[in-house]
Amino acid sequence: MDRAHSVAADTIADDPRPYRVYLAWFGPGMVKVGITAVERGSARLLEQGAVCFSWLGTGPLMAARRTEELLRAALNVPDRIPYAEKRAVRSALPGTGEERAAEVRELHARAVALSGWPESLRPEPCEVVDHMGVFGLADGPGALGEVVELVPGSGVSGELVAAAGPDLHLTVAGGRPGVVVLDTRLMTGWGLVPPAASDADTSGLTFPVREFRQQPEGLF
Repeated sequence: MDRAHSVAADTIADDPRPYRVYLAWFGPGMVKVGITAVERGSARLLEQGAVCFSWLGTGPLMAARRTEELLRAALNVPDRIPYAEKRAVRSALPGTGEERAAEVRELHARAVALSGWPESLRPEPCEVVDHMGVFGLADGPGALGEVVELVPGSGVSGELVAAAGPDLHLTVAGGRPGVVVLDTRLMTGWGLVPPAASDADTSGLTFPVREFRQQPEGLF
């Protein structure tokens, strides 16, 4: 992406297009505020791997920016969440759509009740969209860990069972059975090739992997 024309990089201040402010949920205790051009629809939320989201308001770019800043200052809502944190909580998400939507609904209500909203930003009703099915996360097992880096002479092979944002969830067999997450941004400059016949009896995973820490019961 050309970040010289990126709204996320704060390089555009006079874009005449209408923008939407959104609340995106990635897992328990992990909600962020952001903005995206109306013409992009929900593409930005899919790119980020948002498990569910709701629109918050629509208006000019600078009004959307001020609303984003209002939520950060008044409600301590972040505008960025690291991908490593997103994929770690994704391995144990609540089972029902209502459970996943609860934090978005609660934060939406608090946000629209704030004073100081820009007059040119039109509030949007809370209508939570759930991406569990779109990503393929609804029926598959949770991931056990993530590939840390790609190294020469190693590899990963398996069945693609889910994809959220840049992350591929792959089942691997053999010595380390289960699902691992591969961040496709690590793949720049590397090739995709069929496994050699001599690899048939290997585990399907020889890249270094960082296991996700199990959250203590009752944390969320």
